[in-house]
Amino acid sequence: MTILGRSGLEVSKIAFGTWQLGGDWGAFDEDTAVAAIHHARDLGVNFFDTAQAYGRGRSEVLLGRALRKESDVVIATKGGINPRAARPRDSRRAWLTQGLDSSLRNLNVDHIDLYQVHWPDPDTPAADVAGLMQEFVDAGKVRHVGVSNYDAEQLEAFDVTRPVETLQPPYHLFRRGIETGPLPYARAHDIGVVVYSPLGSGLLTGALTPGTTFEPTDWRSKSSAFQGDNLRRNLEVVDRLKEFAARRGFTVGQLAIAWTLARPGVHAAIVGARRAEHIEASVAAADIALTSDDLAEIDRITVDAVQVAGAAPEGIA
Repeated sequence: MTILGRSGLEVSKIAFGTWQLGGDWGAFDEDTAVAAIHHARDLGVNFFDTAQAYGRGRSEVLLGRALRKESDVVIATKGGINPRAARPRDSRRAWLTQGLDSSLRNLNVDHIDLYQVHWPDPDTPAADVAGLMQEFVDAGKVRHVGVSNYDAEQLEAFDVTRPVETLQPPYHLFRRGIETGPLPYARAHDIGVVVYSPLGSGLLTGALTPGTTFEPTDWRSKSSAFQGDNLRRNLEVVDRLKEFAARRGFTVGQLAIAWTLARPGVHAAIVGARRAEHIEASVAAADIALTSDDLAEIDRITVDAVQVAGAAPEGIA
């Protein structure tokens, strides 16, 4: 367990992510997914992350169904984007308010433990967004306030009106941009950092090959990170990481998760699963202690990796 920065929330170092339960990663069986959530609880996971935009509420409904008899869990969700709309980043009062109320209904709860602005909206002043989030707290609908995908300047602008308690950025061995800017800012201001995509959306699992293809409904089928030379080069790096991990008795996926948790300022990592057996290895990764020599070797192995982007409200890079 870890304390999530100045939020004071006590959470498991592995958060169960549910983007994959919204339909954007291809087809899945809902009952099997619910069983995976229950198994995560059995393994000590108390932290669950979702969003209004994941399947337009489908993920939240499924998570609410799975956790309706559970107590002592921390549920985080996100609002403020409207995929495929003319304005996909929308932190205006009307859309955020509608989104929060929708999330409360979908999850079947009377408050959200951690409510996050999903993506920064350049057309809505930070003071307006932060002020509205404080209104949600004052109304008892939200306990703690966070943001996702914000850079350091955006964090600072939000902080002027209402402290940011948590930050949810993308972070993995092939996507290290937060190391300059948002992560140092978060460390300096005791902001809880919960990284998403520690497995590189599958790149770092060891399960992909240069010939891997994805269902048309899977966002990765349109991403440059999973095509051509970018994929080939990074999978060569993964093969070397796999050998390094095997010599230490764990998998390359566990190595990738342990690496993110070993980074100064990172409190927890969000890992998705659609089957019960998939979450076990991820939870075990939280107990792996990497030495300074290990971390230096990982940096050496990944020095020629291709840094990649991911999905955003406007599309997929």
